[in-house]
Amino acid sequence: MKWIIRQLTTKDTHVSVQFLKYGIGGVIAFAVDILVFFAVALTVLPSLLPDEYIVQFLNVDVPVIEETVRERNFVINSVIAFVFSNLTAYVINVLWVFHGGKHRRHMEITLFYVISIISVIAGTVMGWGMIRFLSLTTEAAFGGRILAAVMINFLGRKYIVFKG
Repeated sequence: MKWIIRQLTTKDTHVSVQFLKYGIGGVIAFAVDILVFFAVALTVLPSLLPDEYIVQFLNVDVPVIEETVRERNFVINSVIAFVFSNLTAYVINVLWVFHGGKHRRHMEITLFYVISIISVIAGTVMGWGMIRFLSLTTEAAFGGRILAAVMINFLGRKYIVFKG
């Protein structure tokens, strides 16, 4: 039991434990992303269809909007959610998962955001394409965006930003 607690409370862990901790931190950042994305999509910049699960689950009315407006709002909502979730991810990564110090703090933050921006652009373009070319739901596009971001972010953060 002491070994498990030590592995979860220190940054000096096996890569499998590190990935687990990264995943836990990612779930927290993902929750922030979901909350912000769908809060904005439901209240400020509509991008949901009336038959989407979240709309049905919350039993809310959403305006009917043109596809081009939905596509644009999906992108804007993704950027807004990114700002909040990425800040959450950075704090968790620095405090709990990776060793900093490979770069000076300002460079570390810059690289963290650059990799995150690359991942969010790649994921958002993929999500936009899923809506545009495959006529998938906003929720499916959101899932595709997150999957792409997770893969790009872990590798970039582990091997470029932090000391593994």
